[in-house]
Amino acid sequence: MKFLSDKIDRFCYRHPRFGIPNLMLGIVICQAIVFVLDMVSNYSLSPMLYFSSGLILHGQVWRLISFVIVPDNSSILWFAIGAYFYWFIGTNLERQWGSGKFTIYYCSGVVLVAVLGLFTGYATMSYINLSLFLAFATLFPNLQFLVFFIIPVKAKWLAWIDAALIALALIRSIIAFDLGGVLLILVSMLAYLIFFWDELMYYVRRQKRSTSRSTMDFKRAAQTKKNNQGYLHKCAVCGKTDTDYPDLEFRYCSKCVGYYCYCMEHINNHVHITE
Repeated sequence: MKFLSDKIDRFCYRHPRFGIPNLMLGIVICQAIVFVLDMVSNYSLSPMLYFSSGLILHGQVWRLISFVIVPDNSSILWFAIGAYFYWFIGTNLERQWGSGKFTIYYCSGVVLVAVLGLFTGYATMSYINLSLFLAFATLFPNLQFLVFFIIPVKAKWLAWIDAALIALALIRSIIAFDLGGVLLILVSMLAYLIFFWDELMYYVRRQKRSTSRSTMDFKRAAQTKKNNQGYLHKCAVCGKTDTDYPDLEFRYCSKCVGYYCYCMEHINNHVHITE
């Protein structure tokens, strides 16, 4: 993954003019045109643009690309919100990466999904759009969105919901033995994995170090406490300690106010401390 990511970066550096400027703006405008024409023609245009491997093999090759500009919502309000949302995301990604890198990210997903669709019979932009938001949230995790125009939520928390939806869809496809659905999700996420492999691996390594450090700190603190007091756990009822009874298990009561330890004989047989 890192090798491909480095190759893409070097290619974009050597070819600064490569790419389609304002790519997402162009796609959103085309979707808006299709949406309006659908409304005035009783939705007769979109069926001519949907992805269909059978019709593509019969000569309607424009469907290999035209499915990108098919609106995913028939409501004017939700279409306008979605169009603005993805224009905002795409524009900021292009500004951050440059036209070349953003074009590769978006178009590689489209091409892979279209090629897969020739074998499975269908293709959709849903998961590519979800991966687009994952990319945005990875680069701008603390940027806030107003959910329902009221509730401020950071992009990173919405990204976790996004990832959960993708994982749920993947699990459902696996349970249903839908190989095409599984491959569609994996192919749609491939560009994200390639572009953000280093960041993902860094996060995993940081979490491991943090967990390891916390474990070491806890063990060190426990050892210090045992050295100072002569024991680590002491029953609050009978006074037995883990030093005097090394084979005895001790538990902390969640109903008592504070950290009170009890042996197994008294963990369920004591008066709860409430003050």
